[in-house]
Amino acid sequence: MSNPLIEAKTLCRDFKLPRTAISGSRPVRHAVADLDLKIEVGDRLGVVGESGSGKTTLAKLLLNLDKPTSGSITFKGQKLSLSDMAIFRREVQIIFQDPRSSLDPRMTVEQIILEPLECLDFQQNHQSRIEQVLQQVELDPTIWLRYPHELSGGQRQRVAIARALATQPSVLIADEPVSALDVLVREEILQLLSGLIESLNLTLVLISHDLSVISRLCEKVVVMRDGRIIESGTTQDVFRTPQHQFTQHLIASVPRLPTIK
Repeated sequence: MSNPLIEAKTLCRDFKLPRTAISGSRPVRHAVADLDLKIEVGDRLGVVGESGSGKTTLAKLLLNLDKPTSGSITFKGQKLSLSDMAIFRREVQIIFQDPRSSLDPRMTVEQIILEPLECLDFQQNHQSRIEQVLQQVELDPTIWLRYPHELSGGQRQRVAIARALATQPSVLIADEPVSALDVLVREEILQLLSGLIESLNLTLVLISHDLSVISRLCEKVVVMRDGRIIESGTTQDVFRTPQHQFTQHLIASVPRLPTIK
C-alpha cells in the first residue's frame, strides 16, 4: 500500500498565552490537538469549522510554515529536512486569503511571479513560464508591468493564483481564497480554480468557513472544533447527513435567501 501524499500523526500545536494577573502563570492554548490526517494524491479536501477552530494553524503546519509542538508530518512518506525544502516548496504552494496583503506592493506582476521561480531554482525559461501562468489564470500577459494597486481585487487574486502555480506544484493549499472578493468576482475565481484543479490534476486542501465553497470544490471534508477533527467523510455525506451535533449546528447556521413571493 502506497504512502499518503501528506500525513499528519498526533499533530499538536500549542501557544502560550499572556501571564494571568492572579497566578502569574502562562496558560496554554491548544490550537491543534492530537490531530490525524491523511491526504492522498488527487484529493480535494475541505477543512471547515468556526473561527478559532485551528484551520489556519493546520494549514501552516502542513505547509511547514510553522512547527508542531509534538507529532509529525510526512510528505510522500518522508519527514522533511532542510535539504528537502526547495523540492517541497516547489510541489506544495499556498493561495492566501487577501491578495492585498500577500502581494508585495513594491513589485510588478512579473516580479511577483518571478520570485518563486528564482528562489526555488525552477529550471524552465522564466519569462515563458510567467506568460504561461498568466494565460492559465486568464490574464493578459501585458499586465505583468503593473503593480498590485493598479489591479482590481479579482485581478490581484488571479495573480496570487498564478504565483502559486508558477513552479508547477502538485498540491495547492488555499486559505479562504475568495472570502475577500465580492459575489460576482468570487464566482469567477471559483470557476477558475475548479477548472485549474481539474486540468492540472492538483491535490487541493481548501480552508474555509463557507460551506458552499467547500461543496463546489471539494469531494472530501473534515470538520474541526477546538483543534480537533470531530467529523470527516465525503462532502456529500457529511453535509447531507451530519453525525456530530456541532456539524449539524454548523450546517443549520448557513444563511439562506428568503423566499420571494
